[in-house]
Amino acid sequence: MGKKFEDLTFGDDWMFQAVLRDPEISAEVVELLLGIKVKRVEYPELEKVIEPFYTTKGVRLDVYLKDEDKVIDVELQSYEMAALGKRMRYYEAMLDMDALMKGEPYDKLKDSYILFICKNDPFKDANEKSFGLPRYSFRNVCQENNCVNLDDKSLKVIYNATAYEKEKDERVRALLRFVQTNESGEDDLTNRLAALVKKMKENEELRQEYMAMNLHDYDMIRKGAQEKAVEDARNALAMNLSAEQAAQITGLSLEQVLELQKELAAAPAN
Repeated sequence: MGKKFEDLTFGDDWMFQAVLRDPEISAEVVELLLGIKVKRVEYPELEKVIEPFYTTKGVRLDVYLKDEDKVIDVELQSYEMAALGKRMRYYEAMLDMDALMKGEPYDKLKDSYILFICKNDPFKDANEKSFGLPRYSFRNVCQENNCVNLDDKSLKVIYNATAYEKEKDERVRALLRFVQTNESGEDDLTNRLAALVKKMKENEELRQEYMAMNLHDYDMIRKGAQEKAVEDARNALAMNLSAEQAAQITGLSLEQVLELQKELAAAPAN
């Protein structure tokens, strides 16, 4: 199970998403961290699911913002994640596919921004030492001449909240510090964010929503573990292990394994 509701901070994914339900707050955070102007938020969506085809792996976005000429995905990463670059590449592809499937020609694609706020430095050198930058920005430029920009209207920005002290912009530094330490200080934005977090913790409907989400996640994890145990038991039986051995290995009851054994025996041979 996850954290207790009363222990959540802005640096926890669920609370981060809940606070950014406020369109004005969403726009202000994005404008600060990306240095762009959000003219008009058409709609903020929490955990927008993009599933272009039933046979493909959909992507679930933390916070998805959209205005007249740009789409913005904002993600909070509170733990280390492998292949972050490939994940961002996939997210960007799904944003574009979502637009194209709504009938937009590729030359009319909106500017794309993928913004990650990480509570761990995602970049390390060959010796596993963190580079320690507070911000990493990526655009597609020509390797032979970095004055040549591919101009694909996409930008990926990753903030490393652990390095908040190195950030030169005072307001950005305060926000990263708040994400990392839950200390709001004297900054106006972080104080408003802290007040919103406090207000949300007093909301019984949000508490129930969080509890329901937590139980659902727990059930899904338990279901996944059960499915894996069943598959492992099938494999053990296929290797001619006894039902008793399969039960011991997988943690399933002997009765469950014996049922699986009957199913395997009744299945037609290939």
